[in-house]
Amino acid sequence: MTTTETKTKKPKMLKTTAVKTAKLPKLKVSKVSLKKEKSSRLNSGENKVVLRIRVRAYESKILDSSVKQIMDTAVRYDAVIIGPVPLPTEIKKYTVNRSPFIYKNTREQFEIRVHKRLIDIINPNAKTIEALTNLSLPSGVDIDVKML
Repeated sequence: MTTTETKTKKPKMLKTTAVKTAKLPKLKVSKVSLKKEKSSRLNSGENKVVLRIRVRAYESKILDSSVKQIMDTAVRYDAVIIGPVPLPTEIKKYTVNRSPFIYKNTREQFEIRVHKRLIDIINPNAKTIEALTNLSLPSGVDIDVKML
């Protein structure tokens, strides 16, 4: 046998015996009771308040340090944190002529990378929100906060 060929073993089939099941009576469930269950599930989920923080920056090191600072502040006030979730890096490319006259076919390309992170804080209390608003972050870091 060569290295590219692999030998696969077929699993052995086990003999099964047929088991008779007793017929159970059908349960009648009204549509109204199903709607009440669904609405009660939705109402129990509505009590959850989520503070969604999106952080954006051009430099990833500054972004990671500011995200760490946000998380440390939230943990200090006993908040439940989900994240940081790295979102896809947004890349903007610009093509520019090097010369307007003779060497018109030569061009330069420049790009700007925007790094993003997402942090969710579940059921934040007033002290947590106040501490996050008083946080001083480095310049070049953009923060979007939403209450869900």
